[in-house]
Amino acid sequence: SFLDTLGEVKKIGYQGFQSSFRNVSAQFAAPGPARRSIEQTGLTFFGIHIFFPNDKYDQATRIAAATVYEPVARGGAALGAKHLILSGAPSPDADALKRKIDALNAAGRFAQNVGIAAAYHNHWWEFESKIGEIEALYTETDPALVHFVLDAGHAYHGGADVPAFIRKHAKRIVGFHLRDYRDGRLVTLGSGTFPLAAIAETIKQIGWKGWVENEEERDNHSQNGADVIAPAYRAMKEAFAS
Repeated sequence: SFLDTLGEVKKIGYQGFQSSFRNVSAQFAAPGPARRSIEQTGLTFFGIHIFFPNDKYDQATRIAAATVYEPVARGGAALGAKHLILSGAPSPDADALKRKIDALNAAGRFAQNVGIAAAYHNHWWEFESKIGEIEALYTETDPALVHFVLDAGHAYHGGADVPAFIRKHAKRIVGFHLRDYRDGRLVTLGSGTFPLAAIAETIKQIGWKGWVENEEERDNHSQNGADVIAPAYRAMKEAFAS
């Protein structure tokens, strides 16, 4: 069950978690018992994430429609989530990018009003954008309304100089996702070519404080549980050890 999984996550040593909205949406109507159960695990509910295949986002704004994110924001706040995390499809042109920026500001304003902070989670396509999408998102959204969860693994996969990007935009970042690659394929954190040590050192050098998360996805959608999140946790601990 969801709570059994959280118990395993806690046992390994993690201090918090992020969840797809699909895992908890059934609890939105009566969130009190679920929130108490989550709090009893001792884990912080960092964020509730809305992610779709690119063709399922609102095609005008390139993020989830308001009819989707508004109930998730309310429900996530009621369950104790700290952040409403939004992913999005790539913007094909400057006009679409402007609509996306406006939509993120609107989502951030709504989230703030219901007691949760909005954050945008990137994939590799924002970094591969020919119109500078990732820079526009970080510099043209309202910093009072929109924060960022930098998926450093996707940024690396998209060709970014990740330490340099972190130094430039650290003030907008509330969390990091770490993932690893070998030969372009996702592998357990610490076993690929992702520059984990350099990124950890950058985060420590600039004195950034916040959440650093391990995200163990696989291209074939396999679910390997503790077999992958336990060694990934050890890799994170080693990289961030002072």
